[in-house]
Amino acid sequence: MENIKLSSNGRYTFLISFGLGTFLFLLFFITRNEDLLICGLIYVIFAIPVNMTVLLYELLHFLMDISERKDSGNSVLLLLANIPIAAMYLLIIFNFS
Repeated sequence: MENIKLSSNGRYTFLISFGLGTFLFLLFFITRNEDLLICGLIYVIFAIPVNMTVLLYELLHFLMDISERKDSGNSVLLLLANIPIAAMYLLIIFNFS
């Protein structure tokens, strides 16, 4: 089976964004500390432009040379996966808080 190729920019942006978001989510869910909601909101405000910048970079890189840039296309899909994950975390917080 062939490994899925990802660009390093997209992979690291996804991992850092997902990791920090999940950490804040789990920490809030365990402690129920309201200050973590503010930290999470600030984190999201900073994470959105960073993720969008990397997403647009990867998308443009993919569209410029589609034959050789499969890793950029895969990274775009990986970065887009952060959106439903964040929405799911938000729904869980609203429903269980």
